[in-house]
Amino acid sequence: MKYLSTRGHDARPEFCDILLGGLAPDGGLYLPEQYPQVSRAELDGWRTLPYAELAFRILSKFVTDIPAEDLRAICQRTYTAEVYRHARPGDDASDITPVHWLEPGRLALLELSNGPTLAFKDMAMQLLGNLFEYVLERRGEEINILGATSGDTGSAAEYAMRGKHGVRVFMLSPHGRMSAFQRAQMYSLQDENIYNIAVTGMFDDAQDIVKAVSNDAAFKARYKIGAVNSINWARVAAQIVYYFKGYFGATASNDETVDFCVPSGNFGNICAGHIARSMGLPIGRLVLATNENDVLDEFFRSGVYRPRRTAETHVTSSPSMDISKASNFERFVFDLVGRDPRVVAGLWKDVDGGGAFDLSQTPYYARLPEFGFVSGRSTHADRLATIRKVWEQYSVMIDTHTADGMKVALEHRSGERPMVVLETALPVKFAETLREALGRDPERPAELEGIEALPQRVAVMAPDVEAVKRFIVEHVGA
Repeated sequence: MKYLSTRGHDARPEFCDILLGGLAPDGGLYLPEQYPQVSRAELDGWRTLPYAELAFRILSKFVTDIPAEDLRAICQRTYTAEVYRHARPGDDASDITPVHWLEPGRLALLELSNGPTLAFKDMAMQLLGNLFEYVLERRGEEINILGATSGDTGSAAEYAMRGKHGVRVFMLSPHGRMSAFQRAQMYSLQDENIYNIAVTGMFDDAQDIVKAVSNDAAFKARYKIGAVNSINWARVAAQIVYYFKGYFGATASNDETVDFCVPSGNFGNICAGHIARSMGLPIGRLVLATNENDVLDEFFRSGVYRPRRTAETHVTSSPSMDISKASNFERFVFDLVGRDPRVVAGLWKDVDGGGAFDLSQTPYYARLPEFGFVSGRSTHADRLATIRKVWEQYSVMIDTHTADGMKVALEHRSGERPMVVLETALPVKFAETLREALGRDPERPAELEGIEALPQRVAVMAPDVEAVKRFIVEHVGA
C-alpha cells in the first residue's frame, strides 16, 4: 500500500515511512492511494474474531511493509484485557470495546474508554506506541514526538510512550483549559522522556505550533520530530477497527446497517468511520456532534468551513472538543472533491491564511449525501440535561463529550437502524460537570484515587513557535 498527500506531493511512501513523520512535505495529510474494499466473505469471517485478530486483518490492508507475523504480534500485545480493563459492570472486558445497550436493538454505547487513561484515544495510541518502538528499533533511530492536546490525546500519548526506547514526548496543552483530572493525568507523570508544555492560549494555538514546527523541514529533520496527533495516519487507521467491531456487536448479520454518532472536534474519530464506510462496512449514517464550537456542524449544514480565531473559540464543559480548526477535515474534503489535490491545496491556502471556504454552490457539496453525514450541536445546558436523562432512564453515567453525542444522536434516530453512540471518555475525567448534573461524584478506578494531589511537572509558555523550538533543543541537545 502506497500513500499520497492531500495536497499532491509527488512521493508515494509506504506505511512505516509516514508513521514517524506526521504531515507530508507539502503540508498535506497522508491517505492511502485507494481504500481497500472488504468483501462479504471477509465480513462474514471477521464477525466473531477477537479484537486483536480483527485489528490485524484490517491493518494488514494498510500496512504492507511490516511482516505479517510481526504486525499480528504487535496487535496481540496491544489489545489485551489487561490493558483495556475498565469495562462497565456486566460487560465483557475481553471484548475490548463492548457494545452496551441502553435500548436493546435500538440505542447503544460503544465503549471505547476502557484503556489506561479512560478515553477513546487509548484505542489508537497504545498501538502507536508499540508501532513506534518496533520501527525505531528496526531502523536504529530515535524520535522526538511533538503533539498538541485539548485533553485526552496528551495523556493517551504519554501513557503509551512512557519508558519507550528511543522516544521523547513534548506535549502542548492549553493552559488552564482542561479538567483537573486531565491535567493531573498528564502533568503528574515523572518519566524522563515526557515533557509537558502548557500554552497560554487555546488548543488551536497549540495545534498551529505543531504544524509550524512540522513544516520547518530543516528543524524537523535535525531534531527527528514526529507526530502522534490524528494528523498521523496510523491513528486514523487504528480507529477504523472499532467501527467494524462495533458494527458486529450491534448486529446479528452482515445484512443489517447501523448508524454511528460521533462527538467530534478534530474530525479524526469520525474520519475513521468515513473510511470504514468507504471500505464497505454497512454504515447507514455518520452523525457528527459538536459542542458550542460548531465549525463542523456549520459546514455540514451550510457548505461553509469557517475556522474560528482563538478569541472566538468557546471554553466549554466538553473541553476536548473546544476546537475550531479541525485538522482531519482535510482528509474528508479530499474525498469529497474527487481526490483532486489541486482543489484541496487551494482551499487550504485560504484556511491557512486565516480565511474560510464555501462549497455550497459547487458540485462537491451536492455530493455530500453520498457520504452519509448528518450533524448537530450541543450546549452546556444540553449536556446537563442529557447526562441526567441517561442516568435516570438507563442508570448509566456518561461524560460530557459522550453527552454531546447522545443529544445529537437522539435527534437523528431512525426507526430502521440501531444508533450506536461512540463513548469518548469515562465520567470521572469531568467530575465537576457530573456533580453539577447529578449532584454526585462519578466512580473512579482505585489506581487513580487522589491523582489530582500528585506533584505536577509542566512548563508554561506563550504560544510562540520559536519558544517551543528552543525548549525542544534544550532538552534534546544538538
